[in-house]
Amino acid sequence: MPPKFAFPPSVDASTRLLILGSLPGDVSIARQEYYAHRGNAFWALIGDVLGEALAGQPYPLRLARLQARGVGLWDVMASATRPGSLDSAISDADVRDLGGFIAALPALQAVAFNGKMAALHGRRQLGDRDDLALIDLPSSSGAHATVSRGQKVQAWRVLCDWIV
Repeated sequence: MPPKFAFPPSVDASTRLLILGSLPGDVSIARQEYYAHRGNAFWALIGDVLGEALAGQPYPLRLARLQARGVGLWDVMASATRPGSLDSAISDADVRDLGGFIAALPALQAVAFNGKMAALHGRRQLGDRDDLALIDLPSSSGAHATVSRGQKVQAWRVLCDWIV
């Protein structure tokens, strides 16, 4: 099975909050869009946090709105082998150099991990930092159904502290 590859980062010099996923799923890879699967609540959740209806907007506009509010997106893995889209099926992961990457983001104040796999690999690299807030979020994936949408929204609202 060939590896699956992640996307380039969606960040700029004013990124204050970086949200890290694990690796894009099959639908996202096919569309070349972060969180493209209709069962993934990412765009609805971050829209609730921002107070903007992002889910129905064109993808370039969604990314532009995040950047305008100081929010960046990326993944902890550059590539991995994975049948399907579940994080639990990931093997042979090529994990990114997060420390080097975040050093190039002068306004960065917080890194949020979208789900357990992102937190596992991200925290392994970033450790306990006193210069950044590290936030574990419940996964926006539809496969993570043990937490209700309302509970996810409440958990994700912590991100408001770093959004302009």
